[in-house]
Amino acid sequence: QEGTKVPSKRKQNTSIVTSDLLHKNLLKSEQKNWNNISPTYRAMTKRIKERLEELHNMYALSSGSPRMRFGENVYFEENGCIFLAKADDGEGNAEILFSVEDLGFSDAFIQRIRISPDQGYMAISLKSENSEEATCIIMKLGNLPVVEKVIPSVFSFEWAANDVLYYTTQKNLKCQNVFLTTFTYQKHTKLVYTEQDARFFVDLYCTKDRRFLTINSNSKTSSEVWLVDCRHPLESPVLVQARATGVIYHIEHRKDQLYILTTYGEPAEYKLMKAPVASSGKENWQLVHALEKKTKLVDFEMFTDECIMFLKNAGHLYLNVISFVSHSVQSIKLPTWACEFELESHPEHSTSTCYFQLSSPVHPPKRFAYSFKENNLIEQAVQEVPIITNCHTTRLLAKSKDETLVPITVFHNKNSKELHRRPLLVHVYGAYGIDLNMSFKEEKLMLIEEGWILAYCHVRGGGEQGLSWHRDGCQHNKLKGLHDLRACITLLHQRGFSQPSHTALAAASAGGVLAGALCNTDPALIRALVLQAPFVDVLNTMMKTHLPLTIEEQEEWGNPLEDERCMKYIKSYCPYQNIKPQCYPSVFITAYENDERISLTGILQYVQKLRKAALDHASRTSNKGNWMPNIILDVQANGTHCDSSWEHSLNE
Repeated sequence: QEGTKVPSKRKQNTSIVTSDLLHKNLLKSEQKNWNNISPTYRAMTKRIKERLEELHNMYALSSGSPRMRFGENVYFEENGCIFLAKADDGEGNAEILFSVEDLGFSDAFIQRIRISPDQGYMAISLKSENSEEATCIIMKLGNLPVVEKVIPSVFSFEWAANDVLYYTTQKNLKCQNVFLTTFTYQKHTKLVYTEQDARFFVDLYCTKDRRFLTINSNSKTSSEVWLVDCRHPLESPVLVQARATGVIYHIEHRKDQLYILTTYGEPAEYKLMKAPVASSGKENWQLVHALEKKTKLVDFEMFTDECIMFLKNAGHLYLNVISFVSHSVQSIKLPTWACEFELESHPEHSTSTCYFQLSSPVHPPKRFAYSFKENNLIEQAVQEVPIITNCHTTRLLAKSKDETLVPITVFHNKNSKELHRRPLLVHVYGAYGIDLNMSFKEEKLMLIEEGWILAYCHVRGGGEQGLSWHRDGCQHNKLKGLHDLRACITLLHQRGFSQPSHTALAAASAGGVLAGALCNTDPALIRALVLQAPFVDVLNTMMKTHLPLTIEEQEEWGNPLEDERCMKYIKSYCPYQNIKPQCYPSVFITAYENDERISLTGILQYVQKLRKAALDHASRTSNKGNWMPNIILDVQANGTHCDSSWEHSLNE
């Protein structure tokens, strides 16, 4: 139109160039700062590294990787190789089917393995340290295994038949397309399904009896499943139940009945329901088993006449064994030291034993088996490994601001005297309904040996006490997670576990929101803060819809662009927005240059603003002996946001 000004392209480009330059300069100065400061820690680093390697060598071999059983055959992975052994033959005679190095993927690690039903093909995904996207390699098995096909940027994949593989592709952290590809007769690849809604992420699963392959499209709050009949794998998928707000569901199958794990109905927690395959709409779903209050469903495994639910309640782990024949439910408590489950792959649903591993941050994985026939739990003996007997596990409940009781798991050395003088490392996450990671880590065991106390705060926003625990700590309830964290640390000190001047707080990724917020509101509670790829600038990130995750993340943080109340609320707790001149704890942050999830610019600006605030405070209160916090940022050129290999985590 006449008279309207055309926005100058040059102006726009200038601002982009300026911010790029600012980013580069900030990064350079941080790298320089790190290079000056890191030599101070060299001797300590050397000592710690040597001890961690000792511990790793002691425990890594004994725990071994999970096994996949197919009749007589056992498949397993070790050190970047995939082996095949005979079940009765022992693993000493295993043959190598695949080696990462032989195929020239030396910096990659194996993420997922799927064997075709007749064991004629094997699909493997390989992921490198510097990318979130994996490469799928399909091997034709036989006397001499050969590479049949390589597919880039794959997320999940499953065999629908002996020679039909379904897979999803990943682009910009999103999975929206499903393809099928065939390997014999007329080889071809075709697009099967596309998800149009940016909030939804697509992955694949095969029911335990291999009757259906499921295409699962999930957002943070609802889901939709399509079935591919494995007897007719080239036919179009069939919808189970159209997506409905607040209804999440997953599908298993047994004897022409769909078994549905779902949040449908009251209360909105997981329950097991069933419906005939022919009429699968939710109006036909019948209740089989509901979980108790404040119970987290960790995993679920289907067998011929039973299913097992792996559950967590107030930090304790147990199994519910549900019989489809006698309709009985049996509850089995697991050892009190256990904090994490890992289910071993049971491709054959007709087996009479369920194998799994239990671990804790300070207990290496131990194999257990549940036998349906014997109806008991069997501890699997492996090579003799010194078991940690001098570590004490305590479970506490802290009363939050609104009287809610928040679980804490504490580990300390039984021989430690005067616990109030001991250093304490507190862990927090509290987002996305995800539990705090409590799997075994060599460095946690080392800290226990050296007299540290470890505490894990299971605050709201996480998933430790079921779906309502997450709902109570997301969107306009985010501050509850902060109140929970404050209550947990206060209780630990009251109970004689350390004191503020010996307390450090550790968090990664979205855990950085609560940890960074506490650092602003209660800096006197802790002496040090350790953050890994932290999310510290919630407001600015959620205002940028061009970023890959912003739209789907609105279900966790809210949408400040369209809701002013939400904008004000995020502003009230966002770590970056609430930095002010005060006495801060020391802060150590690790960030990654190639991180696709957390913007490095946001972290650089956070560190700069935090330093300035600490400096301002020090100059205002120029008392003698004033304590200045160390604020250190280590920007790693390699590595990404997600879990990495042992070598990489050791260096870190």
